[in-house]
Amino acid sequence: MSSAAPVPPDVRLMNIAATALFAGALALVAAAGGWWLLRHPVFAVAGITVQGDVSHNSMATLRANVAPRLAGNFFTVNLLATREAFEAAPWVRHAVVRREFPNRLRVELQEHRAVALWGSENETRMVNSFGEVFEANVGDVEADELPRLAGPDGQSGDVLAMYRTLKPLFEPLDLGVEQLTLTARGSWHLELDTGAAIELGRGTAQEVAARVQRFVQTLTQATSRYGRTPEALVSADLRHVDGYALRLRGVGTTAEAIKK
Repeated sequence: MSSAAPVPPDVRLMNIAATALFAGALALVAAAGGWWLLRHPVFAVAGITVQGDVSHNSMATLRANVAPRLAGNFFTVNLLATREAFEAAPWVRHAVVRREFPNRLRVELQEHRAVALWGSENETRMVNSFGEVFEANVGDVEADELPRLAGPDGQSGDVLAMYRTLKPLFEPLDLGVEQLTLTARGSWHLELDTGAAIELGRGTAQEVAARVQRFVQTLTQATSRYGRTPEALVSADLRHVDGYALRLRGVGTTAEAIKK
């Protein structure tokens, strides 16, 4: 059985050239198709659907923040830059941006939910329900109904957690926690809605809560010795090992040690 005759070199060259030309033609067609997709007006971003939390933002506000940073069409628009533009808007905590064929974007927003004011009296920062500090117009919330928290940068979550631990402990006495501060040295200071100032000292949340629990359970008895109620409390110091010191409104003595 005879073997096939070898392909002449010139024929082999022609086959290679034809294949290369065909591949080049396909590449040109693909490039032209890509150019058409990129340039065709049907794929220009025609609108953005916004869903989720929008109670603090109007569409006009969102458009003003996003429009200057929105470039390209459905295929080329930078979703990361678009997300960052939405998250730069006041009150927006998180945004998820998706393409919606053929020419729209869909955005899901999550807004900050303010649970406390943060910092000194003249600051406009707030703390959200995740313990994160953010800045927005305080006039958008009922600021008088929010506690004021303060502490070192990066520890807002710890301060909020401590507030959530201590607040319920004062409720049996109808006392509210109005301010809670963590100092740079790790000491806790609390102010009640009656204006009373309480030094809580250092320690873990469990240790501080134990001191406060002891204080709350015995405060009514302690104040009744002087014919007063817990609302008469001016200040208290819970840093004593075997008890606490307190000062009451209208009482001559400035401090009284109450043993356990």
